[in-house]
This record gives sequence, C-alpha cells and structure tokens, in this order.
Amino acid sequence: MNTIDKEIALFRLMVLGPLASRAALSRGELKKIVRELAQNTYNIPHSKRVHLSEKTIARWYYLWLRGGFDALTPKKRADTGRSQISESIQAAILDLKKANPSRSLNTLKYLLEESGLVANNTLSRASLHRFLQHNDLSKRTLSDAETIERRSFVAAHAGEIWHGDVMHGPMITTPNGQRKIYLVSLLDDASRLIAHSAFCLGETALDIEGVLKQALLKRGIPGRLIVDNGPAYRASSLRIICAKLDIRLVYCRPYEPQGKGKLERFHRTFRELFLSELNLDSIKNLGDLNARLWAWTEQFYHQRVHAGLPDGTTPIECWRRDLIHVRPLGAYGNDIDDHFLHRVKRQVKKDGTVSWNSRLFEVPYELVDQDVQLVVDPHDNTAVKVESLTGDYLGAVHLLDKKSNCHRKRQRPKAAPAPTDSAMSETNIVDTAHKSHTKQQIIHELNINTDEEDV
Repeated sequence: MNTIDKEIALFRLMVLGPLASRAALSRGELKKIVRELAQNTYNIPHSKRVHLSEKTIARWYYLWLRGGFDALTPKKRADTGRSQISESIQAAILDLKKANPSRSLNTLKYLLEESGLVANNTLSRASLHRFLQHNDLSKRTLSDAETIERRSFVAAHAGEIWHGDVMHGPMITTPNGQRKIYLVSLLDDASRLIAHSAFCLGETALDIEGVLKQALLKRGIPGRLIVDNGPAYRASSLRIICAKLDIRLVYCRPYEPQGKGKLERFHRTFRELFLSELNLDSIKNLGDLNARLWAWTEQFYHQRVHAGLPDGTTPIECWRRDLIHVRPLGAYGNDIDDHFLHRVKRQVKKDGTVSWNSRLFEVPYELVDQDVQLVVDPHDNTAVKVESLTGDYLGAVHLLDKKSNCHRKRQRPKAAPAPTDSAMSETNIVDTAHKSHTKQQIIHELNINTDEEDV
C-alpha cells in the first residue's frame, strides 16, 4: 500500500467513525447515520470536493465490513493501461497530438471523424482522455513561443495589487429550497488581507461588483485588480467601474491558475479552517452565514500569523503598517454609489415610457422618440434617473402606474398667441385669393378705360 492509498483509506475510515465504532446497528439506524454524515463538509484528500454522497458513504461502510481497513484503499481498474481503441486509431491519435500538442479532445475527435477513421459519436471523450493520459499527453502543452516565464512576486506595499476570484461553496437552505453558494473574495497581495469577502447565490458580474464596492469602502482603492478570465469579470459594467475609479484591471491567462496562487492558498485555508468547522444545520439564511464569515475573517484569519509574511506578521498588522501607501476613496466617496449604477440605452416610446427588466418606467414626456440612458441600480432592481447619451441629467424615473394615469391630467401643448393685428386674425387663404383676383380685375378694367379715353 503506497502513501497516497493509505492516506485515502485513513480518510474513509475517519468518515465512517460513527459507524465503525458501533458493534451493532438497529433497524433504520444505518440510513439515518449515513444521511447525517453526507450533510457534513470534508477536506477530501487529492480532491477539490467538500461533500460526499450517501451512496458513497454506504459503499465504503460495506467494504469495511467485508475487508476491514485494507478494503478502503482505492481499487485500480483491471484494464488499467489497456485501451479499447484499435491500434491504427491509437497511432493516428498520437500523430495528431504530437503534431500540435495544444489540440483539445474535441479537436482530435473532429479530425478523426472527418478523416473517416472513426464513425461519428463512436469515440468517447473519456476513452480518448484515458489514452492520452496513459501516454502522458493529456496535459495542455504550450509551444516554446507561448511558454511564459513564471516568477514568484509580491507587491511592495499594501493596496498596490488585489486578487479576485470565486470559490464554489456548499449547499444551504433558502426560502426557495436548497441553493448552491459561491464565495467571492478580494485579497490584498502584500498583506494577504481580505479586502472583502461574501457568500453569494451566484458568480455573476453583479455579485462581484457588490463585493468590490464593499471592499473599496473598507480598504480604499487598489492600483491593480488581478482577476480570472471568466465572463463575469469580462462584463462591460465591471470594466467601466474600474476605469472610472482608475483601477487597472488585469486578466489571468486562460488555464493558468498559477497566476492567482495567493488566493488559491487562501481558499485552501478557508476550506480547512472554516468550512470544515461550519455546522450548516445552524445556518438560518445567507445573511447568517455571511455574518459568521465576516466574524471569522476579522477575528481569526486577520489575527493569525501568516507563513507568507515576514517576521511572523499577521495580515492586519501588515496592512496597518502600510496604511500610508493605501489610496483612500477621497472625492470618489461622494458619488461611489453612482459609479456602481448600470446604464442601459433605450428609446422613449410614444407614451413616454422605457422598458427594463420586464417592467415599464415613465420618463419626462418631452423625451418621446429620443435615445436616452436609463440609469438603474441592479442590486435592488430599481430605476434611478434618465440621462442623455453623453451623461447629462434629463429627469427622474417612475415605475409605470396605469391605474393612476387613468385619472392623471394630461399635459397639452399651449395654443399659439393670437396675432396682434385684428385684420390678420380674419385672414384665410380663400379670402386672400378672392381679394387678389378682384384687385387684378379692377386693374384690368382701369387699363381698358384708359385706352378708350386716349382714343
């Protein structure tokens, strides 16, 4: 038994502790204990998961009953190292992969199917991956031109660099049933201090912006923010916020987790010292969970000596020592809420309304048929104001109330003032034409009479 197998077997026996210590179980007791064990979180060796299913725990228990401790060691497949893929196709896979090591499983499948070597959808990704793994070709390989020189680094002072990332958390009970939660965190590079962290029900740009706002209010403005390359961090709203606050937004390269190693190390500590100690049965709601998170962060993590800091320093001590280098909010604090509002382009309808988030809002009626920016607060799902496309204030916004509008007095355009000349007030095109025609007749008759007198 090697070291890894022994470690895994010891972990499984630890999980089975409440069962293994019992000489006998009454009817229905096994199912009850297994269900309770499945609700706990675990630091599973060589795995990022934190939960075990009831089926897995029960299977381990029966293995232990039949074979004791040795039966809990991982069993290798009988066909390990042997592939069901024919030798001719294996040779083709090796040629394709070696010709371009960066080819993905989907690309290899497509090339094999297009060449006619395999029928469509007959070669599974799992089989292909196992074959490449056996030949030590499953890892993503970069060409020499793409290879990046990596160096360990640390910011000179607190507040220079923050790291942002999301960690998948456990399931909790909410008014809408069981929901998975996500830990969104921002960590200061130099001090390892958590600028802010919060459990959210999603990992969207909106969740990240909410955590960033609280971090700015608590810890000032960072010089750079290094984040993942996911779509949530690529959202235009987050980029606009960072641009307005003069924060340089830096994206890690895809498939390069080494670029955010400090935050990954925090996640490991968080799983070991918070999630493993958390009693989910006592959690009432998301707010209750976040209250415990913030207390743990301030009272435990920030006060604990960090191995990555010099001279046995704690994160909060390192942060306080560098306060002179931290850039405060300053003038940005006066309108910080406005920086986190979203602006969406809309055209005002004939009835003076614009739509957003499946609802209608009334804007000043003078803006009908114009393109405007509807300024909204996405965190509480309300519209705040309306601006021109250049950012000028155009007026307030109200949620449309059709019943109230039924009794609301309409604003009608004012009638043009009457002309000061009383004669002009009676002028119309018919009278004007008649007078002009009569005048021409009189002139014509005068001309005739004058000609007769001359004769």
